[in-house]
Amino acid sequence: MARIDLSQLSPLAATPRGWLETVLADFDGFLMDHASAEKKASGMAMSMVSHYPDQPSIVRAMVELAVEELNHYREVMRLILARQLTPAADLKDPYIHALNGQVRKANEHFLLDRLTVAAVVERRGAERFALLADNLYDDPALQRFYQAIAASEQRHWELFLDLAVEHFDVATVIERFNELSQREAKIIQTLPLRAALH
Repeated sequence: MARIDLSQLSPLAATPRGWLETVLADFDGFLMDHASAEKKASGMAMSMVSHYPDQPSIVRAMVELAVEELNHYREVMRLILARQLTPAADLKDPYIHALNGQVRKANEHFLLDRLTVAAVVERRGAERFALLADNLYDDPALQRFYQAIAASEQRHWELFLDLAVEHFDVATVIERFNELSQREAKIIQTLPLRAALH
């Protein structure tokens, strides 16, 4: 199977200054958003299974991903309940909404865009969870948890690119991923800072 040389990908634009401080100032609120993000990620993986039941590699990978994301949701919910918080209703994520708006609907582009958008989202998650983990030195258990989550996100974005190159040529995948990464960099600069993953 072809693999992408990650050095050919656009570098990740840094998270805006102030995001970390915003999260740490309302960590309870961040946990609510994190739980919601994990639940939605599991649902997205299952929707890929439903949409592409005739693609065994996608089905296998997305079933595993859905279970892993749901396990993350369970762990975050345990943190929420341990803090005696009441879980909040899911809110619309303007970042995800903006990126999903980049998905082209034509059949020849739809799968490529779903996979590359997912890779862009997971790459951002890996960066932000690692940034958060680096600053949770007062709580070693929580720090280890977010280090593990960051490592999972790293695997996930590379998984989505691996799936993309199973179905499209490498140059096409790189070109589309880089286009979307540049658009994502503009999106994060325009959105207000929130105690949220995105």
